Amino acid sequence: MQLEILRLFVSPGHNFFGHHGRAPGEHATVEVDAIECVAGRGLRGDRFFDYKEDYKGQISFFASEVYNDLCARFQVSGVSPAVFRRNALTRGVDLNTLIGQKFEVQGVQFEGVCECTACYWMDQAFHPGALEALKNRGGLRARILTDGWLHTTRKEVADHV
Repeated sequence: MQLEILRLFVSPGHNFFGHHGRAPGEHATVEVDAIECVAGRGLRGDRFFDYKEDYKGQISFFASEVYNDLCARFQVSGVSPAVFRRNALTRGVDLNTLIGQKFEVQGVQFEGVCECTACYWMDQAFHPGALEALKNRGGLRARILTDGWLHTTRKEVADHV
């Protein structure tokens, strides 16, 4: 498996999760060069750290291939993949193939649990129609099985232009 980590994001609070019927939150999504993965707990500094025991979304992955496709489809430029509120922007692997699988990235072991299904907020956060375009390609929720650090492998990757 050749899963590459292009960009990493954390946020201290929820903007969409738990906000149904209310305005979205205003917590920044912060891009970082490295994140600490803590087995069974999540990403240190992220909103889902210690969220609940055995939580299926201790880390979320999103494919740059999907992001680039959405940018091209909707003719969007300059919108960061951070708007999708996933932790790791990846390249090289169809994330849906990792559902139900144990896998390793940069020495950290994960278990793919389920698709990180997009919600209606994506039409507002990215572009109208994004929710429909993200069906079955919203990313991957995973559990963290071993402690370690993830680092970006390509700092020069910019927002789609």
